[in-house]
Amino acid sequence: MMGDIVYFDTTIVYILLYHESTRNFQTYNVLHQIFINKQIGTQHMKAVLEQTRKYVRGKFEGEGSGHDWWHIQRVVNLALVLAEKEHADQYIVELAALLHDIADYKFHGGDTEIGPKTARAWLESLSVQAPIVDHVCDIVAHVSYKGAGVPTPMKTVEGMVVQDADRLDAMGAIGIGRTFAYGGSKGTVMHNPDVAPQLHSTADAYLNKGNSSVINHFHEKLLLLKDRMNTETAKKMAEERHQFMEQYLEQFHHEWKGLR
Repeated sequence: MMGDIVYFDTTIVYILLYHESTRNFQTYNVLHQIFINKQIGTQHMKAVLEQTRKYVRGKFEGEGSGHDWWHIQRVVNLALVLAEKEHADQYIVELAALLHDIADYKFHGGDTEIGPKTARAWLESLSVQAPIVDHVCDIVAHVSYKGAGVPTPMKTVEGMVVQDADRLDAMGAIGIGRTFAYGGSKGTVMHNPDVAPQLHSTADAYLNKGNSSVINHFHEKLLLLKDRMNTETAKKMAEERHQFMEQYLEQFHHEWKGLR
């Protein structure tokens, strides 16, 4: 969207100059007002993004479960790369990426409504237009993984892009680090070969899995993400990260058994 606005404004400037030079003042005045309104809109979007960054960073900086500010920043960066390649609205993508973990259901007793409610309250406090608020909140409501057997489809390319970015950050070297950070924050054992991984068919079962392990989490989520990517760009990026996790697990199990 931001790129479109720059192009639109540049075009309007040339039209304004033409109509001023031809003394077509009625058309000039109309176009000038459109130009001013667009400039105000662009400034408002920039202000909303800046205030949202500060708000989210203030809430998540120093968080220790792998869902910290730097996770959010990586998701934003990834999402914007995907948005450009997939022709998604970058303003909506960046807002949704910033707010995607604002009140994660995993940390709020399984309440799947608190995230979109919190995001809505914040965006409305900044006078963001209602259709944009609705779009962002719908993404926040459906972005999270909720179990192997639980579909979480996205309705729009913007939602697909944010969901893919979030899932890519759960894979590869970063994903491995985050998985152990999350397990440590929850007091989850690193590995217990007597407890097999489970493919959860409901969000409740996934959230309340009880006696599991960090290594099981690879099989219950991380290794499944490659095949749940939405966009072609993310599918390609997921391949390398998936292979890295498989190599890590192979090494881990060899060391566990004393073979290497």
